[in-house]
Amino acid sequence: MPYETQVRGRVRQFLVENFLYMRPDFVLGDDDRLLERGVVDSMGVAEMVTFIEDEFDIKTSDEDISEANLGSLRAIGRFVAQKRATIAA
Repeated sequence: MPYETQVRGRVRQFLVENFLYMRPDFVLGDDDRLLERGVVDSMGVAEMVTFIEDEFDIKTSDEDISEANLGSLRAIGRFVAQKRATIAA
């Protein structure tokens, strides 16, 4: 299983357990905009960033916290994979 797919699955599980537990019928697609769909708010983004840093052993800068990097599950998977590749290089 590609690393980005693993990241998306783990972040999806985190979001379901922490933000969507009261919405069992909510279907979260890989390209759904997390803020736009109401999955997370600004505090939720902060929680999600902390989870991602801890779970995948990466550090994010203020510049990293953007819609392009963290706006959807697919973006998060790509962002984490790039960060991990930089660490490994």
